[in-house]
Amino acid sequence: MGQKISGGCSCRAIRYEATAEPMAMVNCHCRDCQRATGSAYGAYLMFAKNAVRVEGEPRYHTTIGNAGRSVERGFCAVCGSPVAVKLAALPDAIGFLAASLDDPSLYKPSQDIYTDSAQAWDTLHPATKKVPQGIF
Repeated sequence: MGQKISGGCSCRAIRYEATAEPMAMVNCHCRDCQRATGSAYGAYLMFAKNAVRVEGEPRYHTTIGNAGRSVERGFCAVCGSPVAVKLAALPDAIGFLAASLDDPSLYKPSQDIYTDSAQAWDTLHPATKKVPQGIF
């Protein structure tokens, strides 16, 4: 990419900017991500925390994932837009939802995780690596 990646919530109360390439871009099909996004999966870009600047304060809701570790999903308390994710398995990383990007076309997922939970009506991209249970 070689550029700053920015985004935020719908009402702009939360804004973020990353100055490094994403560590990963994944589609997570676990039931928690389905519920949190209201869709078939969560589409996330993961970054090193020290490469990201966040303005505004997401409100976080914590769940325990399939691997028994906490997953914190951040959303805007004003407009409700889902924005971020923090994983206990990756304490030095933060993820942002692809839909929150200023330019969502930058999102190029390399893998689909928790495909065992993928919905039958969801067509997974044939070029992504498929991981039945996940990586976290």
